Amino acid sequence: MRSVTIVSRGGAKPKVPVPPGTTPGAPSGAKPCKSIIMGLNRIPPQASIGIMAKDDAVQLSQGGGTVNRPEIERMVRQIVLARLGGTGGPEPPALRVDASARHLHLSHADLETLFGPGYELKVHRPLYQEGNFAAQETVTIIGPRSRLISNLRILGPLRKKTQVELAFTDAISLGFDNLPIRLSGDTAGTPGALLMGPRGHLELGEGVIRAAIHVHMNPREAEYFRVRQGDLMKLRVGGAAAATFDRVHVRIDPTSRLNVHMDTDEANACGLHLAKDIELVK
Repeated sequence: MRSVTIVSRGGAKPKVPVPPGTTPGAPSGAKPCKSIIMGLNRIPPQASIGIMAKDDAVQLSQGGGTVNRPEIERMVRQIVLARLGGTGGPEPPALRVDASARHLHLSHADLETLFGPGYELKVHRPLYQEGNFAAQETVTIIGPRSRLISNLRILGPLRKKTQVELAFTDAISLGFDNLPIRLSGDTAGTPGALLMGPRGHLELGEGVIRAAIHVHMNPREAEYFRVRQGDLMKLRVGGAAAATFDRVHVRIDPTSRLNVHMDTDEANACGLHLAKDIELVK
């Protein structure tokens, strides 16, 4: 499973440039005023540049009055936050995007049908979401036109219902002409297939789907993005094969970490393995 880890840019705060240098003739012991040059009506741009003593005031060229240092800092702070579209809120969470290859989720009963009574899955490697893993075990899937794919990896832990998740090219290879795009668990009315294991075979009546692109997150991350369970978000992937996915389904669980799952066709289409600029937005 290929992945890209990047800091989400939804709400990220870029760095504000600080003018270097000092102003000739400044009072002794003065400190630089770290602020950005702004074109304001009330204060000339040069008023926010240079060095000022702690208690110095700036003479306004148009109004004849003065503005002291705290007032300037307050105004500049408000302007910068307004320009950057934020209020100094929490840092954006780290976003991980995974390309999920074809795989199988099994129920306990179907595991025993394929591998024998009392069989337990063996961990091949853990996955990003806590408690999930790729198992050592694989099966063969046979489609409606007697076409097959061997070494279909099983993912754990076990589930209540058996489900096969394929990419579009996998579905075509097996002979499925119009495999429905569904969220995991939504298998009613979907096609079935024949699964072959080392100790038996299983005629699956339904449960073969193309998994819809989705994002896992916990309630704190959902609050950051201001989304709720079932909402749709957008994933923008930059680069030479830039693409935007407009229907990223939100799945919220207290144990989840921010993680987008797309299939291998989607990952190849946007050049995910080369992408450096990825943004998840509402």
